[in-house]
Amino acid sequence: MFKFCVLGSGSRGNATYIESDNEALLIDAGFSGVEMERRLADIDASPEKIAAILVTHEHHDHLKGVGILARKYGLTVIANGPTLRAGEKKLGKIPNCHGFTTGESFDFAGFSIHPFSVSHDSADPVGFVISREDCSLGYCTDTGMVSRLIHHRLSACHGLIIEANHDPEMLMNGPYPLHLQQRVRSRSGHLANEEAARFIGTLVHDGLQHVVLAHLSETNNDPSLALDRVMAVLDEKPSTERIPRISLGWQSRVGEVVCLIGGGSL
Repeated sequence: MFKFCVLGSGSRGNATYIESDNEALLIDAGFSGVEMERRLADIDASPEKIAAILVTHEHHDHLKGVGILARKYGLTVIANGPTLRAGEKKLGKIPNCHGFTTGESFDFAGFSIHPFSVSHDSADPVGFVISREDCSLGYCTDTGMVSRLIHHRLSACHGLIIEANHDPEMLMNGPYPLHLQQRVRSRSGHLANEEAARFIGTLVHDGLQHVVLAHLSETNNDPSLALDRVMAVLDEKPSTERIPRISLGWQSRVGEVVCLIGGGSL
């Protein structure tokens, strides 16, 4: 059994909890230490069970609580060299640090972890495929485009966390100044709902059980728009194809605790 929960996702903080066989990891910790503890308690997850925090990139909404949790609970921080250097001041002194090279798989605490490149305006941003035995979870947010590499890495996962950041019309008509709109829309920005929906549609296979839509903008998106766009694409799939369950990651509260079973459906 492999379970995960998006503890929070959006421009004000991101964190995801992963557990299998009584071992646990975090992907990012973009909330304060107190808020991270509160959200873990909401799903009855103990910080003492967490072996490490995987860091996708150095932006504040992914890094804010990493150093705090690492020092308080003796957690290992796992990140590539450029991210560690770019985030050094935000992280502070880290008691245990494990580096990796983007594109090279490694093992930690019984998990097999593959970091892959995404397209975002940071030092060396990554997504992850995290596997244990015959079950895998793909994590891909904060990318302005879907490359063939990203598609390849996520094509056989049992669970996915995929960014659906903005609705283009809401972004264009919203309060963001032009330069910030251009950043969001750029190839190093964030995926729009339609882009995310089409991407998810290409990733559907019989073993894909659950997809969480993450990093929804509170200003430039609406959960119903993101969900409707994805479901419209999935509704176009042949009736013979197994459609995964779709849920949402939220900024203000924890999302659903999802259980995956390797090689089959729930």
